Amino acid sequence: MAKITRITTQKKQKNRYNIFLDRGQGEAYGFSVDEDILIKYRLQKSLELEESTIEALIQKDTIHKTYTQTINFLSYRMRSEKEIRDYLFKHEVDEEHIDEIVQRLYREKLLDDLEFAVALVRTRIQTSSKGPLLVKKELVEKGVDAPKIDAALEHYSFDAQLEKAVKLAEKKLKSTSKKSHREQIQTIQQNLMQKGFYGDVVKEAISQLPEEEGDQEWEAVVFQGEKLLRKFERKTEGYELKQKLKSGLYRKGFPIDLIDRFIEEYLVDEG
Repeated sequence: MAKITRITTQKKQKNRYNIFLDRGQGEAYGFSVDEDILIKYRLQKSLELEESTIEALIQKDTIHKTYTQTINFLSYRMRSEKEIRDYLFKHEVDEEHIDEIVQRLYREKLLDDLEFAVALVRTRIQTSSKGPLLVKKELVEKGVDAPKIDAALEHYSFDAQLEKAVKLAEKKLKSTSKKSHREQIQTIQQNLMQKGFYGDVVKEAISQLPEEEGDQEWEAVVFQGEKLLRKFERKTEGYELKQKLKSGLYRKGFPIDLIDRFIEEYLVDEG
């Protein structure tokens, strides 16, 4: 049995208290507790404590400190249950204490994977170029279960997906203006799929792009054709050069009539 002889406030943490005990050999520091523990268990001078009670109080305080640290971790942004468990595991918290802390967070409405998932989906819609499949992947990595992910992704409507996909497609169309229209479309399609958009959204977004313009396609043929010329003309000429040009431009997606036009004008220039 030990008797509390003195309770003092810590200098650096005003909400924590040092408990001094006398176990029959004079006063000595016993343990420290948070203010909530002090009040909840009515710790005061002259109170006698069993050693088992002291051990239980120390454990309760350890859990309370960890819980307070977890609240601070949550203060920066919402977290999934997996993120909380990973955080506690990283800080070497006992597994049984992790379960207790997680359950308390749920009781106090500070942890909710569905609410977390919905918030993340809305944030990604507003601040990123990610389609639903990439958002889903992110939620899976954060440990959210499939039903909650599906429910959260309902907030990512088809119209919202299409609007974002069209903007990305238009931007990519401008940045690939020196490519053939066919290659532009293939590049855009691949880019949108990589961004996590569904096939029907990609198809609809591409259908809303402006149609190819003849002048722009011709400018692209000239640009790509001149590049190929610089590559081949030192090593080949005549019929072989013509075939290399035709093959190279065809692989880049240009129509055969524009390819023939480019080669004809090149040959005229060479003559």
